[in-house]
Amino acid sequence: MVERGLNRAAARLGGLLVAAMCVAAGSARAQSSVEAFYRGKTIDLIIGLSPGGGYDLYARLIARYMGDRIPGKPRITPRNMPGAGSRVAINTLYNLAAKDGLTLATADQAMAVQQAVGEPGIHFDAGKFGWIGNPIVDNNVVVTWHTSGVRTIADAREREIAIGATGYNTSSQYPRALNAIAGTKFRVVLGYPGANEINLAMENGEMQGRGSNSWSSYKAQKPDWLRDHKINVLVQIGLTKEPDLPDAPLLIDLATNDVDRAALKLLSAPPTVGRPLFTTPGVPSERLAALRQAFDETMKDPAFLDEARRAGLDIDPVSGPALDNITRDILASPTEVTERLARIIAEPTASGAK
Repeated sequence: MVERGLNRAAARLGGLLVAAMCVAAGSARAQSSVEAFYRGKTIDLIIGLSPGGGYDLYARLIARYMGDRIPGKPRITPRNMPGAGSRVAINTLYNLAAKDGLTLATADQAMAVQQAVGEPGIHFDAGKFGWIGNPIVDNNVVVTWHTSGVRTIADAREREIAIGATGYNTSSQYPRALNAIAGTKFRVVLGYPGANEINLAMENGEMQGRGSNSWSSYKAQKPDWLRDHKINVLVQIGLTKEPDLPDAPLLIDLATNDVDRAALKLLSAPPTVGRPLFTTPGVPSERLAALRQAFDETMKDPAFLDEARRAGLDIDPVSGPALDNITRDILASPTEVTERLARIIAEPTASGAK
């Protein structure tokens, strides 16, 4: 009986070894397949906003390093496709790009929220994208220019000022939410292709504020503005406060009832999505896995981290699977919450009513 027991144990061990060898062989075949596919190829990286802003800077930094981490070492070529607050780029990726892993994109972090509230112009399903990763989690802020006469939310209730926005995204949603919840008088002006254009409009007096930007982008790109107190941070959007913005209120803290708080919490979720990198639906699983692994490895690359540090770009990454879960949670939000948020961020009618 002892001998039979030993034989059964040996058989089980042999089976486990065979299974492990099969898994390893399958993994090697997948690796070889991915390497063969990407070798000598160029990956197109679509940037949904204009050059020089935070999305552009992070995307181009990642593009310089991530290709070497993908099997086959393809070249990654960024190109800007601004328009409609990133929707041109997102719709193009979703509807026109080949589903082969050779087209990536970065675009406005609020795309899932826009879909959840049923905004027009959404010709994509954010839940079906192949999410690769996000290099940075930090709060967004609504700011005014130092000559605007508006330094606080209380000031914004008393004086109407023009706020620049790129489209139907966070840059217009935040000031409209403040108008609806906090009684501010922001006049949202759409149509700017990106960050640099709104920044210039503030400097030349065309705009008195900006509807959305990440706090880290101001620190990296406009340290002189912060040093010289050129902008006032009226509110920050995220689930917890930035350590160096202790006096700026969170958007969710301006709610006066539970439904509004839930709606503003949903609106405050996109900062976790950050500057997302994603690809089309339907990319073969082994290629998506390779892209995700390449992103994760890039986030730990000493040369990448050193260049990010020298550029003033903070790195606090979120993985592709985590982004996928965040997106699905946003899209599964209760109808009561999404309908309330839709009313809060709605474009005003001609009469000014919400």
